Amino acid sequence: MKMNRLFEIVTILLNKGTATAQELADRFSVSTRTIYRDIDVLSSAGVPVYMNKGKGGGIHLLENYAINRTLISEQESESLLMAIKTLQVINYPELDRILEKLGALFKNIPNHDWVEVDFSPWGSASNEKNKFDNIKQAMLRRNVIRFDYINGEGQKSNRLVEPQKLIFKSNAWYLASYCRQRQVQRTFKISRLKNLEVMAETFERKSSSKEKTKEKTKETNESSQPLISLNLRFQTKVLNRIYEYFDDSLLCQNEDGSITLVALLPEGEWLYSYIMSFGNFVEVLEPEHIRKTIVRRIRETLKIYEN
Repeated sequence: MKMNRLFEIVTILLNKGTATAQELADRFSVSTRTIYRDIDVLSSAGVPVYMNKGKGGGIHLLENYAINRTLISEQESESLLMAIKTLQVINYPELDRILEKLGALFKNIPNHDWVEVDFSPWGSASNEKNKFDNIKQAMLRRNVIRFDYINGEGQKSNRLVEPQKLIFKSNAWYLASYCRQRQVQRTFKISRLKNLEVMAETFERKSSSKEKTKEKTKETNESSQPLISLNLRFQTKVLNRIYEYFDDSLLCQNEDGSITLVALLPEGEWLYSYIMSFGNFVEVLEPEHIRKTIVRRIRETLKIYEN
């Protein structure tokens, strides 16, 4: 408790500049004599803290003193700032108090506005931001949530789940949860999750490791898709999209300027839709059955416009 108080005294002085013994005593519900003893301890530990008597006096630190010069580098301060910005966008509990304690760490950063975190996609409605926050609050309070969901095959269903974890992977957010309908652990892509409703009903987290293992195995058997080796040739006009998803080691530049991608990807509706989203800027080289499927779908699309 005393160590926490000493650290808070330093951060208060860094943020305010000067504070009286009485102000600090009221803040920590201790006597002014205790505060004076704390100042002696800090001074003995090498912290340049001073006291001035009389009007306008008080307790203060040596000018330009900052915690980050002794405990943390500027680069580490920037990393902490990014983490704080991320917490800020999800309305993390007690964030103001955390920022008060850590604010002194960022004194040597000239611009605090170099990063902005927004989980909602471009062009989304305002309720997309609320959706993320509602999921977070439901997890913290252990509320069951209900929503409509569109899976990778385009099938729509209504789900009642027990939210457990938010996962950020491959440029997208996912919700790991226990699905009441399927009675298994499932992962849902948040961008495909619509009409979310936080229920009043609460739940107890599943704690049996055997049960989790059984559910995990069942989910894998039901929903996993086979990986296939895919060979695609892209035109340079879509290079920006390729680099968003694939590592350089999977890409090979050809003599004509095109890019060849060789990667293991799950076969399914997502794969076909992804390939066709590139239009005439991609060609499937292998495997042959994927190439034929794309050709068939293109012909079916042409029929819509030719009729």
